[in-house]
Amino acid sequence: MAAPQPALKTQSDLLSRMDEARVRTDALFRLLPPNSYYERPIPERHRLIFYLGHLEAFDWNLLSGPLGLKSNQGEYDKLFAFGIDPVDGGLPSDMPKDWPSIARVEQYNRDIRTRLDGALHNARTAPADLDGALADGTLLNVAIEHRLMHAETIAYLFHNLAFEKKQAPSYPRADTRSAPAQHQLKIPEGTATLGMSKTPPHLFGWDNEFGDQVIYVPEFSIDAYPVKNGEYLKFLQSGGYQDARYWKAEDWEWRRRAGIEHPHFWSLKAGERTGDLNARWQYRGMFGPIPLPMSWPVWVSHAEASAFAKWAGKKLPSEAQWHRAAYGTSEGIERAYPWGDSAPEPAHGNFHHQNWDATPVDGHPQGASAFGVFDLLGNGWEWTSSEFSPLPGFERFAFYPGYSANFFDGKHFVMKGGSARTDACMLRRTFRNWFQPHYPYVYSKFRCVEE
Repeated sequence: MAAPQPALKTQSDLLSRMDEARVRTDALFRLLPPNSYYERPIPERHRLIFYLGHLEAFDWNLLSGPLGLKSNQGEYDKLFAFGIDPVDGGLPSDMPKDWPSIARVEQYNRDIRTRLDGALHNARTAPADLDGALADGTLLNVAIEHRLMHAETIAYLFHNLAFEKKQAPSYPRADTRSAPAQHQLKIPEGTATLGMSKTPPHLFGWDNEFGDQVIYVPEFSIDAYPVKNGEYLKFLQSGGYQDARYWKAEDWEWRRRAGIEHPHFWSLKAGERTGDLNARWQYRGMFGPIPLPMSWPVWVSHAEASAFAKWAGKKLPSEAQWHRAAYGTSEGIERAYPWGDSAPEPAHGNFHHQNWDATPVDGHPQGASAFGVFDLLGNGWEWTSSEFSPLPGFERFAFYPGYSANFFDGKHFVMKGGSARTDACMLRRTFRNWFQPHYPYVYSKFRCVEE
């Protein structure tokens, strides 16, 4: 008798990818000793215990209905359902005692995986309204990429956790390589295609990626490299953080109210004062501090990036300008990736979980675009001046209506590229990330343009 075939045999690769994504997030939590799970390293975010349960709760809430499964732990399904993104200063006030024990959450996770995996391998029918999304792989892709997005979120949450509260597999080494001289490259006029067509067949994408839009982009010049720590230090030392002329009014008020005097990932050695021009700045690595690496990209908020650009007499690129510089060519053909159409490899950039920290901006010359622009994918998401908004013909995912639409509020900006902790599957040309302008914790770099 032949062995039974999985019901989703055409999606066996997706089931394997789901297993791989679980291995990746499970490994992250092994960096935490038990007493760290109830820490809140970023005031605007949940305690870390939430993320331990959130990944499985999301998978359950997404897949259980189409698979015909009934919940037996509804309280946890709801408790771990949604993260938070406070825009106007409201912060969570829960206490560690308000959350279940680590052992209880881990048991919840095991139960969820067992039930979902059994159903995925044995399901025969699903509700008609969602059967297509399950059958064509959309729901599994959503579950996989959601988990991998959170692998990055968890990484920058851990990055903000005190060094003694995580178990370091490595320690950062000082990087004293000299930084390449910044220069601008002329990008000829042409078009940039945002998004992808809704006409099948198409690859997987999130709802905000659909609705292809061809935009004419006039000639402009763009920084060959992202702005480096060494460049940004000059802005700081010139008094940029004390001069309101360079800041939008709301950004200046945020900087003043929050006491922002330097990039979040920088610190001064004990005994140094911010006002000292020759102060010895440090970079806050994932597992320890090192002298500020001048050749690495500076990670800052959108507000800080915008202030630097104005101080330099330049601007942040629009989403279309960034696309043109990254994927365009003089011949008018657009590439799948800056370097061409071949799949991402380690030589192309610092991405796909290769490193815990950044690397020099000129460290991956094979990843340069047709116009010679370096470090576009990996090493940090890149801010644009474009507010996050829908492409023409936008339609919400029926099974996840708030994924994008909840953030079309004029308070979030598009980011492109990826960081060291971004999975290769999300390096596709159409992928769009977004964040608030006053959020300094994410791995976010920038470069400037002149029009």
